Amino acid sequence: MIFVRRTLSIAKREFQSYFNSPIAYIVIGVFLLLSGWFFFTPLFLAGRSTLRGFFSFTPVLFIMFIPAITMRLLAEEVKTGTLEWLTSMPLRDLEVVLGKFLAALGFIAVALAITIPYPISVDMIGALDWGPVIGGYLGLLLLAGAFLAVGLFASSLTENQIVAFIIGVTFCFTLYMVDKVLFFLPEQLGAIFQYLSVDYHFRNIARGVIDTRDIIFYFGLMIVALFLTMESLKRRHA
Repeated sequence: MIFVRRTLSIAKREFQSYFNSPIAYIVIGVFLLLSGWFFFTPLFLAGRSTLRGFFSFTPVLFIMFIPAITMRLLAEEVKTGTLEWLTSMPLRDLEVVLGKFLAALGFIAVALAITIPYPISVDMIGALDWGPVIGGYLGLLLLAGAFLAVGLFASSLTENQIVAFIIGVTFCFTLYMVDKVLFFLPEQLGAIFQYLSVDYHFRNIARGVIDTRDIIFYFGLMIVALFLTMESLKRRHA
């Protein structure tokens, strides 16, 4: 299928571009350093076979790291004029957006895969319940996908990478914190705001209970953010 081939071709090009520069290695290195700190510190203090610290703090790290990954994806293309060159080719906006999204998701998947020795080492120390671990990694991948889609939308709004980063962090932080203000809201509004929180759905999955409502939420958020990204690109073409 031509659509799939074109999308995967863009994804492959973008994914390779990450590792053709030192930025990818710096980002992954800092991510592993910080996530390792949040993993080992609670582990030694609590003295229990758990990854609770890692799964509690990694979503917070994503708020900063993912916008840093997405800020250049479209903003740089707009600034250098290569976006117009891309869209002048027999490529649709959907293929460009999905290709860049899949490349960024693959990059995050690599970073998460490198942390797999964490649960393995914990299991060697004591019996580890792998249900929440699998759920936690699935939740992190879904959360990353949602943040990447939002960050891609932020990158489509401006040609300045720093501005794109700030907008992306603001969006991701808001989606993460939205359920932290429930006690200020009426009960009916509180339920709505809780459902809109990415952290609320992540905590559900990280317990090892896979609920289709949480999966639908993340995919819905990705679809909406990617749709808004394409609409933003259309306005630039107009």
